Amino acid sequence: MPEPARGGPRYLPGLDGLRALAVLAVVAYHLQLGWAQGGMLGVAVFFTLSGYLITDLLLEQWATTGHLKLGEFWRRRARRLLPALFLMLAVVTVWVSLFDPGELAELRGSVVAASCYVSNWWLIAQHSSYFARFGPPMPLGHLWSLAVEEQFYLIWPWLLLLGLRWPAARRSPWPLALATLALATVSAVAMAMLYHPGYDPTRVYDGTDTRAFGVLIGAALAFVWPSSRLRADVGAARRRLLDGVGVAGLAVIAWLVWRMGEYSQALYPGGMVLVSLASAAVIFSAASPASRFGRVLGWRPLRWLGVRSYGIYLWHFPIIVLTTPANGRETVVRGTAQVAASIGVAALSWRYVEDPIRHGALGRWWAQLRATGWRAMPRLAWIGAGAAAGTLALASVALAGAMPLAARPAIFAPPGTGLSRLVGSATGAGATGAGATGTGAAGAPTGGDPAGAAPASGSPSQPRTSCRSVVHIGDSTSEGMISADYLPDPRQRLAAQYTRVGVAVVRTEISGARSIVETYEGHPNAWMIARQLVRHGYHGCWVLALGTNDVANVAVGSPVSLAARIRLMMSVTRGQPVMWVNVRSLLASGAYAESNMIRWNQALQQACARYPSMRVYDWAAAARRGWFIGDGIHYTSAGYAARARLIANALASAFPVWHRPTALPGGEREYTGCLIH
Repeated sequence: MPEPARGGPRYLPGLDGLRALAVLAVVAYHLQLGWAQGGMLGVAVFFTLSGYLITDLLLEQWATTGHLKLGEFWRRRARRLLPALFLMLAVVTVWVSLFDPGELAELRGSVVAASCYVSNWWLIAQHSSYFARFGPPMPLGHLWSLAVEEQFYLIWPWLLLLGLRWPAARRSPWPLALATLALATVSAVAMAMLYHPGYDPTRVYDGTDTRAFGVLIGAALAFVWPSSRLRADVGAARRRLLDGVGVAGLAVIAWLVWRMGEYSQALYPGGMVLVSLASAAVIFSAASPASRFGRVLGWRPLRWLGVRSYGIYLWHFPIIVLTTPANGRETVVRGTAQVAASIGVAALSWRYVEDPIRHGALGRWWAQLRATGWRAMPRLAWIGAGAAAGTLALASVALAGAMPLAARPAIFAPPGTGLSRLVGSATGAGATGAGATGTGAAGAPTGGDPAGAAPASGSPSQPRTSCRSVVHIGDSTSEGMISADYLPDPRQRLAAQYTRVGVAVVRTEISGARSIVETYEGHPNAWMIARQLVRHGYHGCWVLALGTNDVANVAVGSPVSLAARIRLMMSVTRGQPVMWVNVRSLLASGAYAESNMIRWNQALQQACARYPSMRVYDWAAAARRGWFIGDGIHYTSAGYAARARLIANALASAFPVWHRPTALPGGEREYTGCLIH
């Protein structure tokens, strides 16, 4: 928190140092640095800081004037927060309209939500995952935390005013502190109850109700540890206690940032509360003028960053998102440039926007304009005003939909596969085709690859299968194979490809977000589908194009192992021929990383040894990078055409018309192992 623009509580440089460390942790997290897998906990530190500082400010005002002066409080908050926010929103809108106009439609809702400080509930309502690791992230997704803080600024003063009129509060600060901690407990319990391992935690992470405990813990501290009553003249033992509490609190925060990832199961039932308590311990120490720890934390470079931490937080995420290629890996050079740009832009914002406006520059400028006329205004002021007006005008035109949009690639996002609470869908199902690569005309593979073209029926080389009926159960990675939007030519779609290799009856059970165990918005999982089909008398072959979402669910804490999921599906098929399609990802990190997909593929191969009726098609080896869209999981039209054809061919190889292996000279078998290439 920068030094107060007007009189008020004393300046606390150590708390600005804490802000600097918190924002650096968040930046490191968004750069996906391995040592800061819990860097998003820096936001929890911000919450506790805000709770303390805002409550401390209001209590000081009450003590000196007998009033809270809420109108003045909110005006100061608006001058401090809104100019930089609106500037960032305008610049991001202009950037997207110029360089990625296809994303403007999605950006509009985010801008409106950010302007009204309801971004967190907007993201929850859209089933958008803060922790998405494939698909281009939204450049304004980080504003959920500012929404939580602003909602606190609007609601908390009224509750505080009510509490200050409580007779018990006039005698001691402890009743209000305890009442505030009781509210914090309710919030923490709500987080613990709403969190379910294996499901995307965005709802509990973004919700105002489930995050209120952070600011309330800071507020409770302000009641019993007001900055205006703290003194520097304390004994040596008390000074050592202050320093020890601060060091211990900072050590706990550092350990959690290092060890706690966003999907750590201990984080939501209690880990977040621990972060807030540790933050309160650091504030307890750093707020005291007697603390040597506070003076260290107020080191000048840290304090400089802390003063500009709001701007750094505002700008860093859009800069990272908009300057990182789709599905691109962070490099040291790019990451360093992004951090430098974030700090540089934040410094300019502080120098020319935030600090002048909070000191009343707009009022002085308007008064001078009225007194002397526009001719007397400095040229630099008019240049700045013109640039701001132009940016705002262009942003307004773009958001109003008056700018022509660039044509999107020939990719279709299947309906009904929006982001969900389930991790298996929250970061993958229904991803749009923005940033697609290797896309030619719909259904036509790029580079002249023959995989997407169906040969004429009756070709001598035509593979044939003994499977007369097939059930294909798949997730969103199969949806494009049955979609007329992806594949306008019906001959390229999955049913036609199965028919081409000799299947007479094809049934597709394909749904975005599907996994073997978890369910999405009431839709049946793969095991339920298979069990129902068997109960109704189905007997035939099975193609299971599953695993992408199962892998992610296990990665984020689902107690059902990969091997158990495979056993579950194999048990329900009761020895009927089953061909699994293994999985591939282009992602390097997160729940959907290729390393996790490899573990699933290995589990499939290990299971094959136990099930004579099981085969695995090695799609991971066949899939070309050019068939993937920008999210690194789903496919272009050319990719889906190739995928449908190659899966059908693999079925013919797995269960050919001569369905018993034939002996070859030398005693070898025509078919060895279960992996189909």
